[in-house]
Amino acid sequence: MKVYIIKYKWITYLFFTPFFFFISCKEERSDIKDNTALMNEKQITFESKTHALDNNDNFSPDGKFLCYDTRGMIYNNNLANSKSIEKVEIATGKEVVLWNPESVTGENGAPGVAAVSYHPTENKVIFIHGPNLNEVVKRGSYNIRNRNGVVVDGNGKGKLTKIDLRDVTNSPTTPGAQRGGTHRHEYSKNGKRIGFTYDDFIQQDYDRTIGYLEENENVPDGYTHYFTVLLKPAKKGASKPGEIEKAYSDSWVGEKGNVRAFIGKVRAENRVDYETSLFVAEIPEDVDITTAYSGDKNTYPNPPKGIKIRRLTHSKSDEGIVRGSYNGKKIAYLSKDKNGIKQVFVIHTDGSDLSDNPKKKPKQITYFKSDAANIRWHPSDNWIFSISNGKIYACNIAKDKIVLLTPNDLIRNNLVVSPLGDMLAYNVKVSDKNFKLIIDGKAKKEFEQIFILQLNNLN
Repeated sequence: MKVYIIKYKWITYLFFTPFFFFISCKEERSDIKDNTALMNEKQITFESKTHALDNNDNFSPDGKFLCYDTRGMIYNNNLANSKSIEKVEIATGKEVVLWNPESVTGENGAPGVAAVSYHPTENKVIFIHGPNLNEVVKRGSYNIRNRNGVVVDGNGKGKLTKIDLRDVTNSPTTPGAQRGGTHRHEYSKNGKRIGFTYDDFIQQDYDRTIGYLEENENVPDGYTHYFTVLLKPAKKGASKPGEIEKAYSDSWVGEKGNVRAFIGKVRAENRVDYETSLFVAEIPEDVDITTAYSGDKNTYPNPPKGIKIRRLTHSKSDEGIVRGSYNGKKIAYLSKDKNGIKQVFVIHTDGSDLSDNPKKKPKQITYFKSDAANIRWHPSDNWIFSISNGKIYACNIAKDKIVLLTPNDLIRNNLVVSPLGDMLAYNVKVSDKNFKLIIDGKAKKEFEQIFILQLNNLN
């Protein structure tokens, strides 16, 4: 296979013959340059500011736009000082501000807007939003226990819709309300449920957990969705062996929003140490979300009736945002290998590392020399993308083959896949020597830009 690489500034164009040369997913060679299938990589944003994809669902439903936030451009890197939610048109590079509220900057910044994702079928985006300026006196400034989800239309006209009510004054808490902060809002692929991580304000002796939102006729007035946690964790430091103290790094499995995979911090059998393992929360399609309890001043929120939590692994080192396949049959996650390097593993959704059936046990699919990150499935469910040492790899899990998609010249992160699976997008820090900011007391000369990679002939 002949490969031609032409570079100009920060844009790299790659042309190649249409036949891939694959290597085994178990290949451990440190130099695979001669065995690489390279594609067309292009930088699409150039303004000297942050364009944070944040490893969310950033492609618009039609695949023509990418949404992002502009964190780390004023005062410090705290999301309290993230000022705007924006989108960029992939074909033209035109940037449009979708939401830019009045704000205050500093250690106690507000409102803080960040971590944006598109709806899977509609032209709107969802993101975290702290207190508006007229709410700061009552609510305080932005923090992880003081934020909500909001939706803004993707047309740039700034129409905002409030998703989840935050109620920290009433006891019992208003049914369907949260009493802290929701974060990393993710629509199920059918758009009917919204998953999130959650931090409670009333009872801070509980660590982070996960939950979901859905529309319901009993939603609090002025809001569109009903809130519930999926798991009530054990109090920090007070868990028994096998109990989960923290749930995080969650994502939907399949299209219907009835399985949410996550990493659980679990007390080990020795009653001292902790393990981080893979779990799923099973949510019946007909669950009555109003059977959840929103909590009171003495009681942490409880999930609705019918939710089941199931442990898939008993590892000490599972981590990273887990990713479910589109058909819902498998889950990809990160775990350390025998050398302490994070690798990509895959397990059936109904599997277990304790299963007597070898096919239901976890399978290691990468053998990288450095840590893997940013797992993503291709819509065909045949390929899993990941990043190692700044390079993007595609692994065909059925054929046990891997393709290196990018050269060695950039450090890539925050990987996302287009709805049709024909394009990848990701962030790269690009230096601008003519533009400098002071952030957290340090000079900032690099800015998160968005790059895309056309996936040609990846079948």
